[in-house]
Amino acid sequence: MTADSSTLLNRFNSHLLLEKGASQNTAEAYFNDVAKLLSYCDERQLSPADVSLLDLEYFIGDLNDLGIAPRSIARILSGVRQFYKWMVSENYMAVDPTPLLEAPRPGRHLPEVLTLEEIDAMMTTIDMSTFEGIRNRAILETLYGCGMRVSELVNMAISRTYLEEQYVMVLGKGSKERLVPLSPVAVDAITDYMAERALIAIKRGEEDIMFVSKRGHRLSRMMIFNIVTGAAEMAGIRKKISPHTMRHSFATHLLEGGANLRAIQQMLGHESISTTEIYLHLDRSRLRAEILNHHPRNIR
Repeated sequence: MTADSSTLLNRFNSHLLLEKGASQNTAEAYFNDVAKLLSYCDERQLSPADVSLLDLEYFIGDLNDLGIAPRSIARILSGVRQFYKWMVSENYMAVDPTPLLEAPRPGRHLPEVLTLEEIDAMMTTIDMSTFEGIRNRAILETLYGCGMRVSELVNMAISRTYLEEQYVMVLGKGSKERLVPLSPVAVDAITDYMAERALIAIKRGEEDIMFVSKRGHRLSRMMIFNIVTGAAEMAGIRKKISPHTMRHSFATHLLEGGANLRAIQQMLGHESISTTEIYLHLDRSRLRAEILNHHPRNIR
């Protein structure tokens, strides 16, 4: 890095710490981000004050070619924007080149999904002769049958579970409640579990918590994780899964069965339909795979 670039970088760092009151970690992150840009400028014998929007777009292209993830590039550009805002304020340049600069959009990550056969296989691994087995079966059926988040499951209330009517009131993100139907299979599993739960001494304050340990304590998120991954391992499933996989499977299987996307949105508790639309992408990916694998024009 040239002396001029180094001087600019150090002055920018001082501005962040002394004038902006940025934390040491934030200032260090911006320092490193801008250092990447200034090294890029030095390699091309380009003054930082003469950088154009096109130069910055080429810079993004270089970062992408290096294999840097879109999210990381977006973070780097955040530091670059702060740097050029400062450059204009200090009269190093007249026009900020960054307002029209667009960061690459992170690609949607399609979640892992279990097949119905894999879910059935997980259920058959459970030892139904024990309290834990009867409870774990009810947990798995509830996760898959309702699409609950783990945090919602561990706080599931008996007083808000209506087995005869086959629905449960779920307390979701932002303390927002939503009504979620219970499948008949989940209702039967919960009913069997409740008979066993009645024999357990429940700890004070946990009386209304649906799923508890044999000692009467509510289950932790990690315990739910172990229950799900343990059943998957016993079933010989090699996919990398978590309790959230049951939620993804719930939504995908509903969509594949013809359920309305808005209805799935309500059951999952998504505020935005765009969050639910990831399942459309997943469904389309599977549809494409089916066409490629089974259409006579693609069979060789």
